[in-house]
Amino acid sequence: MTKAFSLFGKKSAEQQEASRTLQNRAVLGVLLMIGGLALYPLADAFIKHLMGIYTVPQATFLRAITRLVPLLIATFFQGGLIKVLSTNHPKRHLVRLGVNLVYTYCFMYAFSMCSLTSIYTLSYTSPFFMIILSAVMLKESAGKEKWAAVAIGMIGVVIAMRPGSSVFEIASLIVLLGTFLGALNKILMRRLASTEHSLAIAIYPNLMMILVTLPVLFSTWQPMPWSHWGLFAIVGVITAAGQYAIAQALRYAQGSTLAPIDYSSFFWVVALDFFWWNKTVEWYTMLGAAIIVGSNLFILYCTRREEAKKTALSSAAKP
Repeated sequence: MTKAFSLFGKKSAEQQEASRTLQNRAVLGVLLMIGGLALYPLADAFIKHLMGIYTVPQATFLRAITRLVPLLIATFFQGGLIKVLSTNHPKRHLVRLGVNLVYTYCFMYAFSMCSLTSIYTLSYTSPFFMIILSAVMLKESAGKEKWAAVAIGMIGVVIAMRPGSSVFEIASLIVLLGTFLGALNKILMRRLASTEHSLAIAIYPNLMMILVTLPVLFSTWQPMPWSHWGLFAIVGVITAAGQYAIAQALRYAQGSTLAPIDYSSFFWVVALDFFWWNKTVEWYTMLGAAIIVGSNLFILYCTRREEAKKTALSSAAKP
């Protein structure tokens, strides 16, 4: 009788304990995601600082080196370098590597031209470009509500770009191009992920960056003190830690729970701009960011609602 009551009435002690465990894991996932998203702007701040001293190609080259080293070490725990990097789709990799190369250089040049807040604000347009590219390349339907959200989000982009400032307009266009290519890069990665090793997908872009940038450095390389080598090494460690924290967060909490937290990075870049470079956020950047983030959250809401409908329909169809 007690057993039946625990099943159909109040939760049993085991069920309550399991529920608390799931909640604790979700909280841990959220905290890991917040921490991981804080590390990326910090790494970008170090890069931006160093780019006030070194050229974009040199900073890009060293950034690729610091990212490549831990990835190569990881291959030895995944069956070796040859096994990880072997592929039956070299053309797909080359297309994606070309896109990734231009995308990376867009953002590296942007770091040398404008604030982290401005860059991150415009980079939040990535979901808009994902919707457009998914409709064109993957033939996925978005629906009127999502297209309306994209249109409203683009109004936020225009506000954040502050038309009339020539230097900022150039930097803004570079960021938007980089964001578009970043969205395209994600779609190309999605196609590769079904057949290629995840480490290969991460290693090849860094190898490409090194090979393309190296010839330029023969004439433009600037000698570096050991302290600056240390800073670039720190960037690599911070980036790796951020990637690990986010990967762990996705193990402990659902992606739908973590998705809105992506925009917590805005607060970190605002703080970094203020405390590192003594830059305050202009009202038009804040307004544009609010419109862009609001549009993204509405798109997320629409996506969740669509997924809930599909789940309900599939459950109803079962006998």
